[in-house]
Amino acid sequence: MRKVSFKTLGCRLNQYETDALVSEFYRNGYELVSFGEKADVCVINTCTVTNQSDQKSRNIINQAIRKNPDSVIVVAGCMVNNLREQLEQNEKITYLVDNEHKSDIFSLIDAHFKGEILHPDQLAVNVFGFETVEKSLHTRTFIKIQDGCDHFCTFCIVPKVRGRAVSRPADEILENVRRVTENGFKELVITGVNISRYNYNGLNFEALIGLIFDLPGEFRLRISSIEPDGFDPGFHELFHHPRLMPHLHLCLQSGSDNILMKMHRTYNVKGFMEIIERFKKEFPDFNFTTDIIVGFPGETDHDFEETCRIVGQAEFSHIHTFRYSRRKGTRADRMEGHIPEKVKSERSERIREISDSNKKKYYRSMTGKPQTVLIERISGNGLAHGYGEHYIPVRFRGQDLEVNSFHKIILDKDNIYRFNQLPLV
Repeated sequence: MRKVSFKTLGCRLNQYETDALVSEFYRNGYELVSFGEKADVCVINTCTVTNQSDQKSRNIINQAIRKNPDSVIVVAGCMVNNLREQLEQNEKITYLVDNEHKSDIFSLIDAHFKGEILHPDQLAVNVFGFETVEKSLHTRTFIKIQDGCDHFCTFCIVPKVRGRAVSRPADEILENVRRVTENGFKELVITGVNISRYNYNGLNFEALIGLIFDLPGEFRLRISSIEPDGFDPGFHELFHHPRLMPHLHLCLQSGSDNILMKMHRTYNVKGFMEIIERFKKEFPDFNFTTDIIVGFPGETDHDFEETCRIVGQAEFSHIHTFRYSRRKGTRADRMEGHIPEKVKSERSERIREISDSNKKKYYRSMTGKPQTVLIERISGNGLAHGYGEHYIPVRFRGQDLEVNSFHKIILDKDNIYRFNQLPLV
């Protein structure tokens, strides 16, 4: 039995694609081992969204080569699309596989061990060609509905590495949902590059979610990172359905209209906050998280203060903070007014402080309220870990606890991370 290990960097879409590859190798008799252990094949699914992402990907590649010098090293994903020529200089990498051919990595490896000569470019081009997830690295699984993006934000390299927007056929998505629920997954995450712009033969994002609601099985649904445009004004109504969890990662990027315009974002702060207010009015406990880029070219002190004001007002329970990173080939790279790294670091720290304050405030507001937790793991001391409906990380003790089972708990008023278990109803 050959052994294979995987390492995933970056977004949830990458996580989904890795899980699908894990399942295919598993079905074909490979033993899955932890990354860093001795393996016949090491697959690194890379990210290239920032310079820091590139450096982290390089470090992981070098780690794999150092620990498994005789293994087949496969480097795949966005960094290959963006920096292929640089990666080709590393002779220790066996195969470089871009996003367009990633779904057929198993075919490449299968041919390799059979002594066949197959170049990655000879593989099928199909961004939706991944197998149904059966053996996963996670309790929840992802449902890919879309790939690519047509927005061309001035800071973003995604259209270059993922291509133009394309929507997956609805019948394939529904069949994917049926099969993963049959495989025992109870929490599904809808993912893609720009999922709010899903449209297949006139079927939009909201209509697709409605079709998923009607499928049989015991499962609940989450929506991955989503842009604040493209969906209908009545989008919030979907969250009345018990299967859809009350949490959204709604991407803001900046609280300054001036910077949003320079970023080529297709919304303004007023419109963004109207979405927040509409949800909060309907669902007072709704949990919003977001992304913020600090130090974008031309960002003044006033622009940054506007961002601080808005993220405080929106009360995001978590803010994924990025220091602007220059990416060759983007319009922002050619802009004037690039911000010193020291200023970026200071602004990033300020946003993290606001994020921490928001999180504590939100968690306190949820004290004493019920949450249905899907257990993701149980530690050696019998402590169960998982997430409630509002995407609050929880841990608790109880009887008859099993991974991938639902348990209803009450958030403990004395410790926001420890909870009292109640019977599931």
